[in-house]
Amino acid sequence: MVSALVLLKTARGKINEVGEELAQVKGVTEVYSVGGRFDLVAVIRVPHNDDLAELVTERMLHIEGITDSETLIAFRVFSRHDLESMFSIGIE
Repeated sequence: MVSALVLLKTARGKINEVGEELAQVKGVTEVYSVGGRFDLVAVIRVPHNDDLAELVTERMLHIEGITDSETLIAFRVFSRHDLESMFSIGIE
């Protein structure tokens, strides 16, 4: 599994529209509106690097209102959710 964060700038007044459209894209698991230099952060989880490349360089290009982006590829994911699943073997 490949995980990435995509930091996005949007055209003025387009944050909600772009966020809602991004949230519908397969492979985008979450979209956050944020304060700071960027307007949105998209969390991406896809099976392969090629899937990530296609999503970021092709599908996102068709979303009107995105003016700039920066992609951060995760090497490792540390989360409470992952730790809880490791320690709950056999418990449902």
